[in-house]
Amino acid sequence: MNIQIFGRSKCFDTKKAERYFKERRIPYQRVELDKYGIRRRELESVLAAVGGLDAVIDEKAKEATLIRYLAHNEDKLEKLLESPQALRTPIVRNGKKATVGYCPEVWEQWRSE
Repeated sequence: MNIQIFGRSKCFDTKKAERYFKERRIPYQRVELDKYGIRRRELESVLAAVGGLDAVIDEKAKEATLIRYLAHNEDKLEKLLESPQALRTPIVRNGKKATVGYCPEVWEQWRSE
């Protein structure tokens, strides 16, 4: 498994995701979204895996309303890249697979593959 966790240091679910992988001795790479953001190709890969933009937008973020009202998906994608604080966390990637939020049942399936 090649795990990447995109999250925030103050996000409770990100901390739970890290603990999940630590307890099972699964190595992972941690990416601080607020500091480093997410690259376009990584975000596109996540969107393909989770079913689109609606799954990754954090409803509590200030920019969420603006992003939802943008007409084109390309504009929404650009705004998310500019404002990574509008992304739900944690985003956990395993190659082409990805989850958004705390999803231990999916991660357990990854382990058994």
